[in-house]
Amino acid sequence: QVQLVESGGGLVQAGGSLKLACTASGRAFSMHGVAWFRQAPGKERQFVAAINYSGFKTHYADSVKGRFTISRDNAERTVYLQMNSLIHEDTAVYYCAEARTKWALRQSDFPYWGQGTQVTVSS
Repeated sequence: QVQLVESGGGLVQAGGSLKLACTASGRAFSMHGVAWFRQAPGKERQFVAAINYSGFKTHYADSVKGRFTISRDNAERTVYLQMNSLIHEDTAVYYCAEARTKWALRQSDFPYWGQGTQVTVSS
């Protein structure tokens, strides 16, 4: 059973930074793509960033491009999301998700999800 645990969320002022971490329990983590999604109150969950199994391929939502960076450490079974220049619109619960393939982008391609971590950006 794969378990994902997010950490690093919190309250930050606009313009500030946070670094989220997602640690996985599955042995095949290093062979799977991972992504971050977020859900703001009253809105649908949306894609934020994805990284392939090796860490050499990434993709970002337009709304976070240039401000967020996704990375991974397979030895630690951890994926990170460095968030800089945060704005109020980044306020949401952030979820990490693990695919069964080396690369994935659609929510339906991710069978494993963490419980989420709250990020609140005060304006």
